[in-house]
Amino acid sequence: MSSYRQIYYHIVFRTKNSEKTLPVVHLKKLFAYLLGILRQKNCHLYRINGMPNHLHILIDLHPNIALAELMRDLKTSSSIWLKEQDEFKNFKGWASGYAAFTKSIHEKEQILNYIKNQQEHHKKESFTDEFKRLLKEENIEVDEKYFLN
Repeated sequence: MSSYRQIYYHIVFRTKNSEKTLPVVHLKKLFAYLLGILRQKNCHLYRINGMPNHLHILIDLHPNIALAELMRDLKTSSSIWLKEQDEFKNFKGWASGYAAFTKSIHEKEQILNYIKNQQEHHKKESFTDEFKRLLKEENIEVDEKYFLN
């Protein structure tokens, strides 16, 4: 008998100290790099987008990989790569944590649109406010120390 699964994750992670070190005009180059890592891990990328200080990703996580392992690989590999790219010369690293929210097929379209419209969304809400709101919507207690590094 075959195994069936569907594991959607909406992942959010930020730059160290939330510094704006990811120029929006060069983000597609970073997205392509991250897509390569996700493909190596047999994860399906549905959407990626971001701002100069954070990224949002919607993926289907392959059951053979742990979320923590994926995030370690994504952040470590991309950090090394970013520091080698002239377009990201101010990048100092990723913050230590991340958020990952499981989502159902019924929420997929809404999350896809939310991620797609990041630039418009952040004309009205800061990353810190957005992140705290997302945590509260998932009934996750906000740990203020996350916002310190």
